[in-house]
Amino acid sequence: MVWDYEYDVVVVGSGASGFSAAITAKKEGLRTLLIEKEKYFGGASALSGGGVWIPNNKYLVDAGVADSFEESKLYLDSTVGDLVSDKKKEVYLKQGIEMLDYMHNLGPHMRFSYAKNYSDYYPTHPGGKGKGRSIEPEVIDLNKLQDWKTMLLPPTMDTKGFVMTGQDFVKVNMITRTWAGKRASLTLGWRLIKHKVLKKDYASLGRALIARMALTYKNLNGEIWLEAPFVDFIYENDKVTGLIVNNKGEKVSIKINKGLIFGSGGFSRNQEKREKYLPSPQDVTWTSSPKGQTGDIIEPFAKLNAQFGLMDRVWGAPTVINHLGMPFFLVADRGIPNMIIVDQDGKRYINEPTPYHEFVDKMYEHNEKTGGKAITSWIILDARAKKRYIFTGLFPGQDFPKEYYENGIVLTGNTVEELENKLNMPKGNLVNTMDRFNEFAQNRKDLDFHRGETAHDQYYGDPTLPNPNLLEINAAPYYAMKVYPGDIGTKGGVVTDEWARVVKEDGTVFDNVYACGNCSASIMGQSYPGPGATLGPGMTFGYLASMHCKEKI
Repeated sequence: MVWDYEYDVVVVGSGASGFSAAITAKKEGLRTLLIEKEKYFGGASALSGGGVWIPNNKYLVDAGVADSFEESKLYLDSTVGDLVSDKKKEVYLKQGIEMLDYMHNLGPHMRFSYAKNYSDYYPTHPGGKGKGRSIEPEVIDLNKLQDWKTMLLPPTMDTKGFVMTGQDFVKVNMITRTWAGKRASLTLGWRLIKHKVLKKDYASLGRALIARMALTYKNLNGEIWLEAPFVDFIYENDKVTGLIVNNKGEKVSIKINKGLIFGSGGFSRNQEKREKYLPSPQDVTWTSSPKGQTGDIIEPFAKLNAQFGLMDRVWGAPTVINHLGMPFFLVADRGIPNMIIVDQDGKRYINEPTPYHEFVDKMYEHNEKTGGKAITSWIILDARAKKRYIFTGLFPGQDFPKEYYENGIVLTGNTVEELENKLNMPKGNLVNTMDRFNEFAQNRKDLDFHRGETAHDQYYGDPTLPNPNLLEINAAPYYAMKVYPGDIGTKGGVVTDEWARVVKEDGTVFDNVYACGNCSASIMGQSYPGPGATLGPGMTFGYLASMHCKEKI
């Protein structure tokens, strides 16, 4: 066969998983190409919080919050269970630390900090840690990317220089309540001044992570093609020998000598596949993932008899949607003390700060149990909550845009009865629910769902209250918004082994085809142990895939 191009390693997808694989392959001296379907690099990773969950890594050690392999393995066993092999969990926990050390030692760009007290999502499970095990990328000036800066996926909204890390947010969220919140706002103000005066272009969270990885790859003289989607495998003599890529409209063949690594996303942007694999009902407009995630690799891998797993699962994200159809992922918003979430009959059915992945699972469970009463649900808060806390990206006291009211995105009532009527709920249900919740708030204990009893619940709560997550809802007007079972991506795909090699239906593996992004079945099984439990494994197994390629003759 005549090939258009030839590389040792080709990496598909430019999120954190793909960049980790590409950086490692390039650093280890392999001829490496990174290809990206869209016209920007970064994918879902760039839109994420940028957290990385790898227990006992160097940043946790330096912060004095390291634990042990035994404790972290116990925690994975208690959350993930036996859906994932002990071997794979052990490799992740040990080699994840190695991967972060490797990235750190490449130069000054790969730098993280401990996300202080950002709890594991299940801190009361065996091995769980209320102090957390997550790290996040440090803020970076995007001008360092130079000519690659315009290639980075833009944010969903222009920050205008007002840039927050996750650690900043949890403090600034309490700007009206604590001195720590007021001090944190000064940090943000100083960044804004440098943006305006010194022309700095700061990024945080997922965009900071991808910018740091891209800068590392760029400094290694890494090669990247944008607008170059994977089309199909080239399969000869019972072996994948290359791939077809649509390089800006031209189909080209690329020979691979050592490995083809998929760090690409799932199928969250494909309505047909959502309806085929995921629980009903489904709507592609609920996802917060980038538009390129349409499951392009599913059919090509199926033709090669690859094994698939977890295809009915998503990285769940309870979501509100504005008048323009833009989703907003409710994370901290569900920790507000004077707020509840109810079904269409006005009844609470969940502990509102429940980890977002599990929240969506419970929405579907309750929806089935009630004959369709939970999809959609309602998030309800009062004027005092609106005045005190950040909600849906709006600062304390900042009113909703008028378009929210004009298009029925936000409904209001001067009494609970009035709001109940506007929401078409059975008469008295919401009133009774609110009365019961307010009684719990007065007594500082949620007898129905135990809200505020774990470090995870309390992280986004109000530390000035006896129970950070409970306060009476009694200040008019009252506000309501629909809550959808959104997601930040699907978590099912091809099954892989401890080296990220794709497993076939007969249990054997492809010796030169790997997967490490959301296109692969997650090592976290049906669970979500902590903030960064998507990016941590993706980066680790991207690194391991390239290291495995390096050893090939």
